[in-house]
Amino acid sequence: MPEAVIELKQVSKRYGRGDRAVTALQELNLSVPKGSLYGLLGPNGAGKTTCLRILATLLAPDSGSVRVAGLDALADPRGVRERLGYVAQEVALDKILSGRELLQLQGSLYHLPNGERDRRIAELSGLLGMEAWIDRRSGTYSGGMRRRLDLAAGLLHRPAVLVLDEPTVGLDIESRAAIWQVLHQLRDSGTTVLLSSHYLEEVDALADRLAILDGGRVIAEGSPTELKTALGGDRVTLRVREFSDEPEALRVQALLQGCAGVRQVVVNRSQGYSLNLVVEHDGVIEQLRRQLAEAQLPVFALAQSRPSLDDVYLQATGRTLMDAELAVAGSRDPKAERKQAMR
Repeated sequence: MPEAVIELKQVSKRYGRGDRAVTALQELNLSVPKGSLYGLLGPNGAGKTTCLRILATLLAPDSGSVRVAGLDALADPRGVRERLGYVAQEVALDKILSGRELLQLQGSLYHLPNGERDRRIAELSGLLGMEAWIDRRSGTYSGGMRRRLDLAAGLLHRPAVLVLDEPTVGLDIESRAAIWQVLHQLRDSGTTVLLSSHYLEEVDALADRLAILDGGRVIAEGSPTELKTALGGDRVTLRVREFSDEPEALRVQALLQGCAGVRQVVVNRSQGYSLNLVVEHDGVIEQLRRQLAEAQLPVFALAQSRPSLDDVYLQATGRTLMDAELAVAGSRDPKAERKQAMR
């Protein structure tokens, strides 16, 4: 393994106090190899944004150590900021200024000489395909344009490490593909890229290695291929009736859990109480059909596929990423979130 350019050891972070305290990170350990494109995958609320804000020195952890590009981020936050580019999930632009003017302002904040700043803006404008609109007011930009400009701002000072929080959320396919291409080019040129996402296909397509977060902890880590291969079988999704309910799904779950060749069986509530399982070989499918028919639960729909990163998450947590997203959405306290955002 190459040397680590990002290291978090036993990092914990809580928001609030007393009974209403929320744990965002629980003794998180993370090591990102130099020159890699590394992904953080997990549902909203898994701790991804908190982790990235700590790396960017915008938050201090309650405990643990953080090192970025050879520096102690807690002892030398200014040094870390000189070596790190951070692109937050929310893009905030002055709608009156043009893209070029915003980048010139960013360059001044980094104390770049005017000549170097302007050369770098021209370089990034070409890299990100911004030449045709960089001198227009940013208030006229589409979401994809704003995202590219924000990425340019994070790259202006040539950081050794680029940290991105959900870099393509809400973007169209064309804009997403353009940003993917730029991230690959940055990795190939030696920049270490760390990105968070809850898009399975994005992390699968981009990341050399990834860590899956759940509840503020790393529950799986490795390359996408390693993690999927470790499951040792195919994914099967099945339903026994067109309109299943939870009691029936739980009954089928109990029946299938005793079948030879069947790995963990999980009820997928986000898809009409279907069941997700991993089977060790093709012969298990016919065995399942027979047992369900004998129990007067004939298969209504069945799909078989190669394992995905969602299956890795399912195996580790007992639920899909979609179910985890729905659980977080259902437990949110809008008033508490607004108070936290104002702090």
